[in-house]
Amino acid sequence: MRVWSQATLKSLLVPGGILLLGVVLLAYSGWLTLALPAISFLYYCAIGGGMLLAWRFHSSRIFLSLLVVFLAEQAVGLFAGQPHLVSMTARAVAVLVPLNFVVIAVMRERGFTAASLSPIALLLFVEAVTVAVFTSSAAADKPSATQVQHLVTLPRYAITVLSLAAIFLIVRFLITRKPSDSALLWSLCAFAVALHFTGTPRISMLYWAASGCILGVSIVENSYLLAYHDELTSLPSRRAFNDAMMRLQSPYSIAVVDIDHFKKFNDTYGHDTGDQVLRLVASNLARVTGGGQAYRCGGEEFMILFPGKAAPEVTGHLEQLRKAIESSEFRRRGGDRRQAPRGPERRSQRTRGRANKGQAIRQLAEEKPAAALSVTVSIGIATAASESSDPDRVLQAADKALYRAKANGRNRLETASSTRVSRAQAADIA
Repeated sequence: MRVWSQATLKSLLVPGGILLLGVVLLAYSGWLTLALPAISFLYYCAIGGGMLLAWRFHSSRIFLSLLVVFLAEQAVGLFAGQPHLVSMTARAVAVLVPLNFVVIAVMRERGFTAASLSPIALLLFVEAVTVAVFTSSAAADKPSATQVQHLVTLPRYAITVLSLAAIFLIVRFLITRKPSDSALLWSLCAFAVALHFTGTPRISMLYWAASGCILGVSIVENSYLLAYHDELTSLPSRRAFNDAMMRLQSPYSIAVVDIDHFKKFNDTYGHDTGDQVLRLVASNLARVTGGGQAYRCGGEEFMILFPGKAAPEVTGHLEQLRKAIESSEFRRRGGDRRQAPRGPERRSQRTRGRANKGQAIRQLAEEKPAAALSVTVSIGIATAASESSDPDRVLQAADKALYRAKANGRNRLETASSTRVSRAQAADIA
């Protein structure tokens, strides 16, 4: 799997990166005419609205991130008019906020429970007390000219912490591909810019608002992914397929892909192995050539849409896909628990095993790894004959072609217009 791709870059930049870029352009273009109270109102709306969304969608990580941003802004704004205290507070939060974001990023989402929120809440309380003591001790010191002159300049150690946290969040996003991790990255960037412009309250507050808004919008983005993408395979779901069907214009082709004997995998090896099979097939479908887009529409059934393509133009690509899946073998994770004896027989075996440890060790050493399993698929394809073709009728024709492929022996491709498509057509695009 490629680390960087067009889809990965898009999911990284949208919506957090685009939102932050828009705020940057707004700040530098001179179009920002709102007074500070109006911008502050937008900031509180972003924080409050984001927390409300996070609570409603049980996203404790985003809720805590918004709380961190809010506490940081309040700490910096508390000493407005006292430059040396603002400078000291900005340095403290410049270190604490990135560290808190890293901690929140690695947290498991467990909703709003006392067990999940108490540790981070205690951490934030200790940090707030520490910052309060830190600034109180500095309040008695007379500010030097250097402190006032370099009010918005962060020290090197703070920049290092911010940079390392940003790098960690990028790596984290490349592993998880979750909108929340992308939002943490861009929110941290907006936070850093807000600190830089602390001496310009209107601009600084604009970036504080952007930091909170990015986190809140990530909840909407995550909800969209859950609604339009299959969580197990990461392919677009049936809802996305139905939306795409409404936008189709002739010519187009629809392919229906079904995993052969999928029920046998579940019944024989368990649902964990069945999930592995689905992910294996989905990973191949995601790489289908010929301009096709794959969807998981339920169970072991997948659809592929080819806008602007007729069946003769895509059969070679589908045949390549069929062969790629057929040649993809995998080994099951763990042993086959369904083959283990149960009840008194298994208990007696455990007793004998404890009585003869040497024999048990030899048996473990002689155990063979799980046999490799192969997966095949059957494919049916149909093409819209005219502009007036009903997509549902085309889908039904592709479904009938799929049933014919299964009746003719499975692991094959059939079109709605013929009883067989030669597998040699794959050579046309090789």
